[in-house]
Amino acid sequence: MNLVVVSNRVSRGKPNEPMTGGLAAALLPIVEKSGAIWVGSSGRVRDGNQKEPFAEVEALGAGALAMLDLPAAHYGGYYEGFANSALWPALHSRADLIRASQEDYLSYREVNAFMARALLRFRKTDSAFWVQDYHFLALGAELRDLGVTEPIGFFLHTPWPARSVISGVPHHRELIEAMLAYDLIGFQTEEDCENFVSYAQSDLGLVVHDGVIISRYGRTRAAVFPIGIDPKQFAQLAMKASTHPDVSRLRRSLNGEKLAIGVDRLDYSKGLINRIKAFDRMWTLHPQLSRTVSLLQIATPSRGAIEAYGNLQSEVARLVTDVNGQHGEVDWTPIRYLNKGYGQAVLAGLYRTAQVGVVTPLQDGMNLVAKEYVAAQNPVDPGVLVLSKFAGAANELDTALLVNPHDIDSMARTIAIALSMPLTERRMRWEAMMAKLRGHTIQQWFADFTDALHDCQLDKSELAPVMTEPALWPLRSATNGNARYH
Repeated sequence: MNLVVVSNRVSRGKPNEPMTGGLAAALLPIVEKSGAIWVGSSGRVRDGNQKEPFAEVEALGAGALAMLDLPAAHYGGYYEGFANSALWPALHSRADLIRASQEDYLSYREVNAFMARALLRFRKTDSAFWVQDYHFLALGAELRDLGVTEPIGFFLHTPWPARSVISGVPHHRELIEAMLAYDLIGFQTEEDCENFVSYAQSDLGLVVHDGVIISRYGRTRAAVFPIGIDPKQFAQLAMKASTHPDVSRLRRSLNGEKLAIGVDRLDYSKGLINRIKAFDRMWTLHPQLSRTVSLLQIATPSRGAIEAYGNLQSEVARLVTDVNGQHGEVDWTPIRYLNKGYGQAVLAGLYRTAQVGVVTPLQDGMNLVAKEYVAAQNPVDPGVLVLSKFAGAANELDTALLVNPHDIDSMARTIAIALSMPLTERRMRWEAMMAKLRGHTIQQWFADFTDALHDCQLDKSELAPVMTEPALWPLRSATNGNARYH
């Protein structure tokens, strides 16, 4: 199988390259080892009409990386507009933050169509396409319109919300109908998959049998594929990172105090405000913990042009200042707050240094930071993971200390418990989580999805396509020369 992987964000795989999201970190080792072609945005835009999308191709391990300059006229509406001001808040159950215009939606569709044209360059007789995440919900339908009959799969790295929330997205029906052009749609959790199937049944009136949805495109299988990491490789990174200058300086600066660590993109879904309030509450409830533990919070800036993100950055900075002002001393800073990213080699060492990992999103598809923190620990003296029950990782890492990030007092008490947990219990919890990580690696995720995609194509070739009533099919608008979709 000649696999073409598609995502918005890509990574060149440089050891010290900051990782701003779990998707790039997850896909990098897969492409390097499998020989796949990874196609995504270069981060640049190009003015004017591009008759043929241009891709800069370079080797990436056994595979290759192809980076496209996306069209300047549509990039803002596609990325900051529809993808991250409409889809992202909806997928994280923040319907109150949905902002989108008709122009944004048209730009989103145009970029999906642009990417489809670019992918034809990499199409071979034995090709299969694996599309990643919410930026390209409609890419499968665009590929089908161009005559692509090869297998096309899709994996969603975010949650998929309840019907009542996704219905708040403009053009939600048309988008979800377009998603059914994929042969296989993968989700992080059973709840996400059930929410999607429920919409297909209730809102689209489609027949669903044993996870297979019947639409105008034929059969689409919806299934669960929880994403993992390479725990062995990450543990090796953590051991090697002990001599890295950043890690060494951090250890020297602690002066015997314990460390808690949080690593997140600066995003409202990550629960940063609630986390900082929980530490504030902990030091208030347990004043004896002052000067004995500090929080290292790494918050990589993201999507700063979007109002909600700019507001969040200001709010977090103000809150950190207030907490440090209230609890700090001339020689002790309770919260060490950094607005920059680090490469995985450094992060692994920082995780290993911390006695507590705090991963407390309000909503998250999986959250690989939780898995990386566990894998980075010293088996002889492991730290404790405090994990939101609303992260997909909580379904697997059930021996972490699970918390409700909306309950500030409970989080404060749980963090204090983590700091005083005896070694025997820490080892027991860590060993149980490591067993889960070893059983569900990134390599297994890759194999499970690609095997299932291959099976879907076999089913397609053996069975005649089943068509639904025309009223349920996606419609194209010909009333506006610039508006291909309605």
